[in-house]
Amino acid sequence: MLWCMAVASVVVLSLMPMPDLGELPEHSDKFEHFLTYALLACGAVQLYPRWRSLLVVGVALVLMGIGLEYAQGALTSTRMMDRADALANTLGVIAGLAIQLTPLRDALLRFDSRR
Repeated sequence: MLWCMAVASVVVLSLMPMPDLGELPEHSDKFEHFLTYALLACGAVQLYPRWRSLLVVGVALVLMGIGLEYAQGALTSTRMMDRADALANTLGVIAGLAIQLTPLRDALLRFDSRR
């Protein structure tokens, strides 16, 4: 449920007007996109143990990122579509899914078994 709420939050926050954060380093938002989608993909690794399921979720996250970039350009007047953001989202998904190849893939199970 928390993972679904995180996905929904990304959708909502992506389409809301951008808050004024002052002067930020150029292209720093690309790191935020990468990190957000990497965390979503890491969460999916904890929930879906099979590669096939992870592939489906990974493709869905990539399509969501691309779709949200398109929606920002088409549906909002305060945001714009940026292909570099979509690329950062995609690279974040790939990095997050790569956790499946490490011992961290079962981190949530190990945490839960300690309780």
